[in-house]
Amino acid sequence: MQEEETKEEEPFAESTEENEQFHPTEGIIWGWVCIPINWFRMLSREMHWSFVFGVVVVYGISQGLGGSLAGVGTKYYMKDVQKVQPSEAQVYAGITSIPWIVKPLWGLLTDVIPIFGYRRRPYFIFAGFLGVIAMLLLSLHENLHLVLALLSLTAGSAGAAIADVTIDACVAQNSIAHPLLAADMQSLCAFSSSVGALLGFSISGIFVHLIGPMGVFGLMTIPSGLLILLGFLLDEPHMHDFSYRQVNQKFIDAGKAMWTTLKSESVWRPCLYMYLSLALSLNILEGMFYWYTDSKGGPTFSEESVGFIFSISSVGSLLGAILYQYALKDYAFRDVLFWTQLLYGLSGMLDLVLVLRWNLNFGIPDYFFVVIVESIAQMTSRLKWMPMLVLSSKLCPSGIEGTFFALLMSIDNVGVLSSSWAGGFVLHVLNITRTRFENLWLAILIRNVLRLSPLCLLFLVPRADPNALILPRESLDSKVAIDHSLESKNVELVALVSSVEGK
Repeated sequence: MQEEETKEEEPFAESTEENEQFHPTEGIIWGWVCIPINWFRMLSREMHWSFVFGVVVVYGISQGLGGSLAGVGTKYYMKDVQKVQPSEAQVYAGITSIPWIVKPLWGLLTDVIPIFGYRRRPYFIFAGFLGVIAMLLLSLHENLHLVLALLSLTAGSAGAAIADVTIDACVAQNSIAHPLLAADMQSLCAFSSSVGALLGFSISGIFVHLIGPMGVFGLMTIPSGLLILLGFLLDEPHMHDFSYRQVNQKFIDAGKAMWTTLKSESVWRPCLYMYLSLALSLNILEGMFYWYTDSKGGPTFSEESVGFIFSISSVGSLLGAILYQYALKDYAFRDVLFWTQLLYGLSGMLDLVLVLRWNLNFGIPDYFFVVIVESIAQMTSRLKWMPMLVLSSKLCPSGIEGTFFALLMSIDNVGVLSSSWAGGFVLHVLNITRTRFENLWLAILIRNVLRLSPLCLLFLVPRADPNALILPRESLDSKVAIDHSLESKNVELVALVSSVEGK
């Protein structure tokens, strides 16, 4: 009997030894896999799963995937269909970003004016329909006038901006309710955006080659359609007996609250730094893109190559978000911004090496070197942007979180617009056209020098770390005269099963 038990135990003992032999490696792999899963579960548990889902839809699909497809498609649309100069394309890119500058308007509308008793759902639906109509017009009209094309692109941009400000209200609200998770929420936004951009850029060049930029605009109706779906699935309490006569007073009260907060030294100083740091980083991407695809002086990259380069470079953006989340998120804002801004400025010199073709002297092919340059540029840009996003979320007073966060983001977008138009002006002055790139190296040098100038303005940024309160306590505790009592603290999505059951 004992011998039989011993024989029965032997296979089990051998199995145990095998498990122990392979357990360390499997444990390490499983541990790495579980880290992001547990992180998502933690965020879903603390702030409800619907918040995480909403961020993925807006940041990952609409802005990440859709934005990358539209970005590459628009570049080829302006170059090959509308046939504009690089300096003009740079200015037009700034025009289409104007809806992002008026984000406070969208924020006020979502905070103050409910439609049919709802504050969020109608705005998602409206944003989705606006994007679908704009993209269909661009994709179906072959000889669309430049003015109408710009209006359509701007309308599509407005749809994305409205959806963005609606989800940003949830981010800012949760940042106040969960201050220790403020950095994690921004990391979630950055992670979703980076993964979506990686996928979008991976397929953008292929689709531009197969169906052309107008066909790509047709595909852009899918992310807009998902925004419509999100609006219908959004579960929020219905507001009864809302008095629209109070709207004017609520706009006035919200404006006074924003102005009072913005006058605070702890708010306007970092806002000024964020604007200047963005405005002084000249945007000359259109000039670089025209040079990338030039058949004489440039590397002559194809559509597939351009899309693949941007997709690989978006990995740098994802790495920047991961690096900030796991290594830099607990450091003081001023310290992080110093090193990231310095790295951002110095990394721009790689473009100078590329344009002067010094990489060929070292035996490095253009394609390989461009992938490295774009990856480093995206990583350093993300590292510079992440602490500013976290800082912005910490500056929002209670009661008007969405509106004030939109105001801060619009200030940043004014900086981006200033950078784009200043870059277009530099390209024009240096006579950089569709076929002439002799002075492109000088534009890059000017841009890189200006990128380092914000280092002299870091005294405007507080020394506080992301876990500290930046606003005065009274600003966090005060409420403006906007009634949020009927608004759920956690925006929830109706499950499809519940919808079928007649909820």
